[in-house]
This record gives sequence, C-alpha cells and structure tokens, in this order.
Amino acid sequence: MTGFVDPVTTRNGGAVAVPDGVAAEDTARMERVLDAAAELLVRRGYRGVTVEDVARRAGVGKGTVYLHVRTKDALFLTVLLRSQRRLFADLADRMLVEPAVALPWGMSRALYERLRADEVARALYLGDGEVLGRLAHEAAGTLGELGRRRDAVVREHFRLLRSAGLVDDALSPDEQVHAWGALTWGYLFTESAASPFAPTDPRRTAELIEHGVARLLTGPAPAARASEVAAAVAGLYRPLVEHIDAEWRRRVR
Repeated sequence: MTGFVDPVTTRNGGAVAVPDGVAAEDTARMERVLDAAAELLVRRGYRGVTVEDVARRAGVGKGTVYLHVRTKDALFLTVLLRSQRRLFADLADRMLVEPAVALPWGMSRALYERLRADEVARALYLGDGEVLGRLAHEAAGTLGELGRRRDAVVREHFRLLRSAGLVDDALSPDEQVHAWGALTWGYLFTESAASPFAPTDPRRTAELIEHGVARLLTGPAPAARASEVAAAVAGLYRPLVEHIDAEWRRRVR
C-alpha cells in the first residue's frame, strides 16, 4: 500500500521533519534530487535512469547525490518511502474531513484516486515489478518492518470497524483484510493491464471499486456512523508516517 521539507510543503504535498543536524539548504537540495529521480522514473523507467541523469536534472553534481545516498537503489528507495509517506498522511488527513474514507470502500476509492493523480506512485506500485523487487532487496529490513507495522495498523483498523458494526463479521478479520486487498488491487492491476472491459472513465472505475468493496464488507450499522471512529482510525496511520520519517533520518546522510 510517502516530502522531506518541514515546514514547507513540497509541490506534491506531504511535509516531513528535517533530520537533526541537516541544514535547510541541504534538505532543499535533497528534495530537488528526489523530485528529479521521481520525474525521470516516470519518463524513462528504472533501467533508463542513472545517478548522473538525476544529478543533471536536479542541477547538482553526481558527487552531491552520493553525499546523501550510497547507490541508485538507495536513492529510489527514498523515493518509494516518500511516496508511501504521502499516501498514509493523505489518507489520515482525509479521514478527519471525510469520515467515509475510514471505511474500507471509501479508503479503496481514495487509494485509487490517489494513484490516478500521482504518476510516481503509479510507476512504483503498478509499473515494472523490477523496481519494487530491487528496492525490496536494497532494504528488506526497512520495507519488511514497514509492512509489519502497516499490517498491524490494518488489523486494528478493521477491529475498530467491526466493533462499531460498520463492517460485516461473517468473515474472520484476516479473511476480510485479504478480500479487501484482493478486490482493491485487482481493480488497480486490471486497469494497468488495459483490460478491454474496463470503463473508459476513471470516475466510473472509482465508483465500481467503492461499490464492490461495500457489497462485500458492509456491516449492520449505517455508514454515517463512520464519523464516530474516523479520528481513531486516522490516529492509527499517523505512526506509520512517523516511522517513515525516522527511516529518512537514518538512511539519508
């Protein structure tokens, strides 16, 4: 299922804390490098981008990039973490103003809309599988720990919804989470494969995702009661943002 400037919001949204001891100009320079890497990833794909290309696009020397990250894989891992950080922060923010996003079907629709609007996120999550494979190898511990934390958050998320009667309890919690993910990502991967049966209007696809997940998981309580748990659910996702910020501090020199 993440920028790096505080308090300035980056052009794609999502500010993060500046690491201790890092000057503002160094942080701004690294932000330019990450923006350049993300842009080139979308345009050329992972294999078509070198550290030299990123440095040139960011207006810095290649050596400057290596001052911050060890390798190309480490650079794109940071791009991936930034994308995930933004995703979790955006979802948590939206839940506070749109409680329906705390429901699985609202969250699935929000995720789809987010990926449609963010070319970098699409390239990372729905593009060449080599990218995620290489980055997972680069930081198995980082991504594995993030995945474990995310899974724990999702389980607690569903527990809150089940307790409030907002999702059906006919399935076990793990079965619910699995079915939710399979349906949501099934739509996303089908779209990336250009299915001839897919709607031509992305808004209709968003509606179908929401409808399908709702039919699968809706509980006995009215959806309007999501407002009673939305703040608590949003609070579950905030530590994921903080965890990614900590990884930024640890990984970037």
